[in-house]
Amino acid sequence: MAEIVYPPVIAAARTLFRVLDIKFHMEGTEHVPRTGGAVLVSNHISYLDFIFAGFAALPSKRLVRFMAKQDVFDNRISGPLMRGMHHIPVDREAGAGSYATALRMLKAGEVVGVFAEATISRSFTVKEIKNGAIRMAQATGTPVIPVALWGDHRLWTKGRPRNLLQRHVPVTILVGEPMHPKRGENVNDHTTDLHRRLSELVDRAQRTYPEVPQGVWWQPAHLGGSAPTPEEAAAMDAAEAEARAKKE
Repeated sequence: MAEIVYPPVIAAARTLFRVLDIKFHMEGTEHVPRTGGAVLVSNHISYLDFIFAGFAALPSKRLVRFMAKQDVFDNRISGPLMRGMHHIPVDREAGAGSYATALRMLKAGEVVGVFAEATISRSFTVKEIKNGAIRMAQATGTPVIPVALWGDHRLWTKGRPRNLLQRHVPVTILVGEPMHPKRGENVNDHTTDLHRRLSELVDRAQRTYPEVPQGVWWQPAHLGGSAPTPEEAAAMDAAEAEARAKKE
């Protein structure tokens, strides 16, 4: 695929992060294969996750094609960029088309990015995840690469005002060892294992983060922060979904 848009976007992001003095800590990037297809699965805590999860693949000189909701592609500003970077639109009413596109890209040797929680976690813990990443890997014989992000939610996340120009924010990116689910193996077992791996990576990223203050909104409740508990976050998500359904 012709890469006219993606490289300049990465260059612009790198320049901005240098200006803002974003303090990156990255581990395990060697687990992203330098060739061939792979399913990169990240936790979801920020509207900026696709940028930072994509950074996990840059040391291997790979570009990630993220699956993202159709609304992002419909936006007059983000839409042309998303299409130019060959990301994959997901229409929740017709998901088969995006799934087929992802399979085609994996078979062509691309890295496909998935946020298996589907929506941002308000509790900043890993929510229940979908099994699509495992099914795609099984169907194409490609590895699943778990990725944990921590810190970028301080710039922009659900229910909080944007603070995109905040300086000196540490951002942790941890890449776990690849999983190799085989066709015919139990999808649910592999999905449970992926959830465990993601949760362990996220917990390590949180506990080793340079700043672990008590009572702040961006820290999970079990580490002394004021973020909603997983149960409170689930109730908030359910209320939001109900309100959205009434509008439709």
